[in-house]
Amino acid sequence: MAKIFDTDGTLQHLRNRYRLVVMNDDTYEEVVTFRLSRLSVYITLCTIFVALVGVTVALLVFTPLRYYVPGYGTASDRREMITLKMQVDSLEQQMNYRDKYMENIQNVLKGNTTAVMDTTQLNIPAEEKSED
Repeated sequence: MAKIFDTDGTLQHLRNRYRLVVMNDDTYEEVVTFRLSRLSVYITLCTIFVALVGVTVALLVFTPLRYYVPGYGTASDRREMITLKMQVDSLEQQMNYRDKYMENIQNVLKGNTTAVMDTTQLNIPAEEKSED
């Protein structure tokens, strides 16, 4: 039974050397000659792709070009959003305080309050009479 995937043959197939010759069409003079293998071409193309992606991401992250990305906004918009968020949080907290206050007032007017007694007892020692 033949092997479906031969790792040694595939690796050897990727390492086979080829020659790429660039010639002048009019004079048939060799301008440039390259000795390549499929593996070296694959590695070179992958390296170029990763480098281009890295440069593109760096340009978008570290330069003002990021403001042209849809949905990102400007720096002043970001500052305004942070300010508005803090104001909304503060107003929400004030609304909770007001609701609690109104609930307590309603409970007092309806007579639904329970007196909270102080449960801690003070242990005050009795003064001892000293005999003089």
